[in-house]
Amino acid sequence: SDGNFIAKWGSMGSGNGQFYGPFGIAVGSEGFVYVTDPWNRRVQKFDGQGNFIAKWGSYGSGNGQFLWPEGILVSPDGYVYVVDDTGCNVQKFSSSGTFIAKFGRAGSGDGELQAPKGIAVAPDGSVYVADTWNNRIQKFDGSGNFIAMWARFGSGDGQFYYPHGIAAGLDGSFYVADTWNNRIQKFDMSGNLFVKWGSY
Repeated sequence: SDGNFIAKWGSMGSGNGQFYGPFGIAVGSEGFVYVTDPWNRRVQKFDGQGNFIAKWGSYGSGNGQFLWPEGILVSPDGYVYVVDDTGCNVQKFSSSGTFIAKFGRAGSGDGELQAPKGIAVAPDGSVYVADTWNNRIQKFDGSGNFIAMWARFGSGDGQFYYPHGIAAGLDGSFYVADTWNNRIQKFDMSGNLFVKWGSY
């Protein structure tokens, strides 16, 4: 908690426990660490000390395959959600890597995605996805059914310019890193803006 170095693991490569451009990272309630490994088109799972546990994924657009996995989260009930930026979808897995579901496809309609990056889950199980190239946030239920979306391109309140990171608060609010507007915006569960901060 003081920022003191504890441990490190990994090296460049494609073997177990190696990485080629690791991107997203998430920790589940049981302490396991999940890392997206985009160039290797996979997810790797470790214990809290960095010991390799498992891996899944390969190059492709089929179920359980990835074109470019980036964002990752572990829901309170232990499911692992992986955002495939180039595949324009989100895939849901068990904690052991068993494929469960996929949602999203390339496009700008409801439930469609363009280069999605960040992902967060609310206490009620709702999933929020930063639909980056569409400059909006989309909300889904835990099974991937579309619920709502809000915001469009711009620099005004509640608008986005390349939203990337997203995180959920314990009260169901969520925070969005509005990348090219150089700010953070905070919303309630219905997409109403609470507050914003930051500038260039």
